[in-house]
Amino acid sequence: MNWLRRLQRWRIQRQLRRHRIPLVLWEQVVVTALTHFHLSHQELHRLRELASLFLQEKTITGAGGHEVDDEQRALIAAQACLLILNLGLDWYEGWQEIIVYPGSFVVQREEQDELGLVHEQRAVLGGEAWGRGPVILAWDDARPGSHPHGQGSNVILHEFAHKLDMLNGKANGMPPLHKDMDRQAWTQVFSRAFEQLQARVQRHHRTCIDPYGAENPAEFFAVVSEEFFMVPDCLHRDQPALYGQLQRFYHQDPLQRLTK
Repeated sequence: MNWLRRLQRWRIQRQLRRHRIPLVLWEQVVVTALTHFHLSHQELHRLRELASLFLQEKTITGAGGHEVDDEQRALIAAQACLLILNLGLDWYEGWQEIIVYPGSFVVQREEQDELGLVHEQRAVLGGEAWGRGPVILAWDDARPGSHPHGQGSNVILHEFAHKLDMLNGKANGMPPLHKDMDRQAWTQVFSRAFEQLQARVQRHHRTCIDPYGAENPAEFFAVVSEEFFMVPDCLHRDQPALYGQLQRFYHQDPLQRLTK
């Protein structure tokens, strides 16, 4: 109903009047973390609003002795919301918290081998996303200018892409597709690109896509989502059909921004 939409818009505007990221802080975020993406003034304006609302809905806390300041919160929110710039904040519903460690953190995981035996494994991570739980970041890997896996990597984009993937349940490289998207086409394009990456990695060939994406379909989706925004020219040149599917999903065209 129109009146419900008007009421929702009024509530959003009231929140923004009270809690919009201050302009001076936002300008710091743009210079520090967003220049790379070549966003238009209109896109930056919408991103500031979305990030401001995101910070009202999510809690960002430090762990392991790390203290999160306002600039770090804004930096995390802005990059997280870049993924949903044309999707909306509803895509991040169902969870509450982002936890930030100063550096890499250790997790214990249970892995089942081909014989069905369960083994405990210790993993050192720079980021992790839980189903309906928190996103966990290592600030050393997430800070602007840090590219732990090359120029196409961005830990914040990677972990929040996992969150989108998990909207269908377990992360498997198949986020909820829009009504105008073809599930079969998505599956064919992603499966082909994933298999090509695995083959290149096994042969020790250089790849545009981070070899970590060959681990499994969930990591592949997160990695190519990073590179869609970080190095769109490379991804488009290497996998144009894959780029097209991501363009339809995110409702964005980062490559076009580079040519303006």
